[in-house]
Amino acid sequence: MLPASADVVVIGGGVIGASIAYHLAKRKVDVVLLEKGDAASGSSGACGGTIFLQTKSPGTHLELALESSRRFSHLEQELGAGFEYRCQGGLIVIERDEELRTMEKFVEKQNDIGLDVSLLDPKQARELEPSLSEKILGATFSPLDAQVNPMFLTFAFLKAARGFGAKILTNTRATGFQRTSNCIKSVKTDKGEIHTGTVVNAGGVYAAEIGALLDLEIPVRPRRGQLVVTEAIGPIISHCMLSAQYIAAKFNPALAQKGGGISIEPTASGNFVLGSTREFVGFDKRVTPEKILHIAKHVGRIIPCLKKLNFIRAFAGLRPYTPDGLPILGTVAGLGGFIMAAGHEGDGIALSPITGEIIAELIVNNKTGFPMEDYGLERF
Repeated sequence: MLPASADVVVIGGGVIGASIAYHLAKRKVDVVLLEKGDAASGSSGACGGTIFLQTKSPGTHLELALESSRRFSHLEQELGAGFEYRCQGGLIVIERDEELRTMEKFVEKQNDIGLDVSLLDPKQARELEPSLSEKILGATFSPLDAQVNPMFLTFAFLKAARGFGAKILTNTRATGFQRTSNCIKSVKTDKGEIHTGTVVNAGGVYAAEIGALLDLEIPVRPRRGQLVVTEAIGPIISHCMLSAQYIAAKFNPALAQKGGGISIEPTASGNFVLGSTREFVGFDKRVTPEKILHIAKHVGRIIPCLKKLNFIRAFAGLRPYTPDGLPILGTVAGLGGFIMAAGHEGDGIALSPITGEIIAELIVNNKTGFPMEDYGLERF
């Protein structure tokens, strides 16, 4: 049943919205979460689960990721639910000379700020992962990289939020807002109206549509990522991997459209999740044979023994892209009570604990302990 009022309404039932609802409810805030479909039915249910730190450039983005990473180690116990968290380290595999030169500089910068990342030669990389191709030029390794099951993580946040009294309303779409003197007064839904003074836009790839209901321009675009799931087998590799191309593709849309890099993620169930493309195709979530073949060929080049595996599923999800690769967080100038928490692209899973904490702290205390200057909507 739709409540008549709430202290806070969170729009979006993915991992970011779920984390925000949990952290608010934990602080005894009367919070309602609206999700137009089922929980985790968007990006959080159609992505990999890697939590890479070494892919972040030194600066505020890496600092945010480090803060979030520290929370994962005790989060399963805190939420009272497992989500297959494993911190076994991650590799970025180098195949070309230009990648090697780039990664040498990248690692040097990260080491300068104290991030635990090593540059491995081919022999050292294969000692860590014997299945790696003999043709690789090396790899970078960080013991801080980890992984989770994204859907389980989202459900764990939601379950814990309910335990603290949050109301989770699925299949309920936000259709508009009422405001007075540039302040939010209520949220209109397809099932009625909720009076509230605070709304959080955690709509992921639909954040721009939510903003448009208030005449706000929010530069979040969907970027498609296609992935493949293999049959389950015995342990072949023990670390999550990315190709060095993947980092370049993350920041270079032109390279991404040509294929970009790939990711290799061993799961707790013995399957592998292989991906991922980065394509601007609107809200099209179809899988294309061309891109799946690209993933298969590239994965086989890095881990030759994976060529023998059968694919059991291929799917695509949409990532909420922003022009500068950073999420949009915090208040919006000139519109009291409207809070942004969207645009994480491929970092939503990794940044979910810290995002929920920051947004809850901002709402409850009107300030945060983390600098927000780089994340405001006004930067665009």
